[in-house]
Amino acid sequence: MGPTPELVREFVDAAVAPNAEEFDRTERLPESLLKQVGSLGLWAPFLSEAVGGSGSDYVTVGRIHTEIGRGCSGLRSMLTVHGMVSWSVNRWGTDEQKDHWLPELASGATFGVFCLSEPDSSGSDSKAEGTVAEPDGDGWVLTGRKKWITGGQVADLMMVFARTGPGMSAFLVPRTAPGVEVTPVPRMMGTAASMIAEITFSGVKLGADALLGPRGWAAGTVMTGALDIGRYSVACGSLGIVQAALEASARYTAERSAGGKLLRDQPQLRAKISDMVTSRDAARLLCERAGRLKDADDPETIMATWIAKYHASTAATKAASDAVQIHGANGCSPDYPVARLYRDAKIMEIIEGSTELQQLTIADVAYREVLL
Repeated sequence: MGPTPELVREFVDAAVAPNAEEFDRTERLPESLLKQVGSLGLWAPFLSEAVGGSGSDYVTVGRIHTEIGRGCSGLRSMLTVHGMVSWSVNRWGTDEQKDHWLPELASGATFGVFCLSEPDSSGSDSKAEGTVAEPDGDGWVLTGRKKWITGGQVADLMMVFARTGPGMSAFLVPRTAPGVEVTPVPRMMGTAASMIAEITFSGVKLGADALLGPRGWAAGTVMTGALDIGRYSVACGSLGIVQAALEASARYTAERSAGGKLLRDQPQLRAKISDMVTSRDAARLLCERAGRLKDADDPETIMATWIAKYHASTAATKAASDAVQIHGANGCSPDYPVARLYRDAKIMEIIEGSTELQQLTIADVAYREVLL
């Protein structure tokens, strides 16, 4: 029996949400919390029971990430990148790589991070990758820098994308490899607790067994699949932000008065609450459609996930912004969660494909449907 959304909701309400402001302020997640995540089987529940996972379907995984996102987007982001690495090893790894890494990833004994973005390129522009891996006998020498690496400060295993001639390849790099240097990136606007880092690879020697997936073809294989898994998690986590904004706003307006009337009776505020409910329900339907398509191994899941992520992330920003407005000056204070929700929500519109990139991609599909 794997983790259920109901179990995760209890965990979030007891151990995550009440401490989320502290996690955000200190820019760290305590080791004790990460161990609880592992004991609940939340790191990679979609992995099979044979390797220590739960064999959970993606609809269930999405609901779990929604609950985590409702409590703390920093923690949900950690689950996202770890899931991207776990999925990639499970899909593209050799038998030896799977035997070595999957049980560790399933339990959380090894924490995996996704290393694509670089400091001198535009976000995750894979065509501008400056990190290179050069052949060295039977192995490789890896040189370059990666930035904005979620969980990088506590990474054990890094899935690194690097140029290998005309194409790109993916490599599994242990943090303990000589030449790996991790530098924290502090004071992020949102998801501050996700322990983001810049990672430098200075002539890191790797064996042939570090290569993950086909040489020179990672952009269309390992990277594409991992980003789809990440995008799905971000969509579901964004849905959690909408839910958290709704809950905070409903409680606040039910308790506070202005001019002798409860705020809940103000038409303008009721309109904002109704917008949150509508956008939440639409986001949930889109996320669950993407999850069902993943469970069916339907290629349409790629576009369904783009759409879910686009709607859910923009809905999260709108809902969190409205929640701040509803709370007034209190909405700008760390004494209430909505300021953090707003900062976290804005990050969701940038990571795993910006809002603008998603609009272009979705529009391309619309034109093909109508004109071809």
